[in-house]
Amino acid sequence: MSVQCGLCPKHCLISEGQSGECRIRVNRGGKLLATTYGRPCSVHLDPIEKKPLFHMLPGTAILSIATVGCNLHCKNCQNWQISQRNPEDSAAYRLAPKEIPALARRNNCRSVAYTYTEPAVYYEYALDSAIAVREAGLKNVLVTAAYINKEPWRELCRHVDAANIDLKSMRDDFYRDVCGATLKPVLDALVGAKEAGVMVEVTNLVIPRMNDSEKDLKSLAEWICANLGAETPLHFSRFHPQHLMRHLPPTPADTLERARGIATAAGLKHVYVGNILSKDGENTYCPDCGKLLLRRSRYTVSENHVVAGKCKYCQSEVYGIWK
Repeated sequence: MSVQCGLCPKHCLISEGQSGECRIRVNRGGKLLATTYGRPCSVHLDPIEKKPLFHMLPGTAILSIATVGCNLHCKNCQNWQISQRNPEDSAAYRLAPKEIPALARRNNCRSVAYTYTEPAVYYEYALDSAIAVREAGLKNVLVTAAYINKEPWRELCRHVDAANIDLKSMRDDFYRDVCGATLKPVLDALVGAKEAGVMVEVTNLVIPRMNDSEKDLKSLAEWICANLGAETPLHFSRFHPQHLMRHLPPTPADTLERARGIATAAGLKHVYVGNILSKDGENTYCPDCGKLLLRRSRYTVSENHVVAGKCKYCQSEVYGIWK
């Protein structure tokens, strides 16, 4: 008996004993089983800036959890060794949702991230963990491509404080050719997260000759400004040759700076560059008075002038989660 999965827009029709495209949701006796539930392949401590999240609890550690599997098959994937792996081929820990808050507290983490691969596909594990983390007074973070249907996404967002969501391109053909997906569900998820009160930051991996034209960069920034708000942080991240795109060069530094300029001109207030050292592309400035609020170098915060969620100098509110 085949079963149709309703979690993501692919709506995989899964035969007995087989899995969907994500590799981890298996038909067992006519019911879908999430085979990686409670079995993360990665449990790490990270600086929160690594997610990247620049507008949530700066300078703090975050407990990062992932299982294998992803419903996208991006040719440029930076974590393909686990995202494109079968559960039976990967070592895993045993970590139940109820154990996660205590593990976070023992390691002085104020938040937990579901990250590295795709939390949308290990949905039940991420959801139950997020509920347990919230009940313990800690915060939840998603790092996700957000290729998920509206109803499960809405339910998950109820328990999430912040998300960094990949917006890979504003072109549907890019999603189809590079990721094996489509654009509209991602745009819907971005809007849905913002409407649900999630603090959203967006990442765009800038790939030479693929999505780095002025038209690409401008349309992405303008869409974010119009649909998510000018306060929404945008991270332009440097591409490094990986997986099935080893033939392309790394993103030049001047391309990232050009992208930052285009997005700022489009009206976005907080635009950053990542995966590369930058003179001030990692710093946060007050959009009202222009003064430096947070000075960063890679994952280290050396200055923080946000006080109770406001600019220390002009008292204007700064978008984010600061306590």
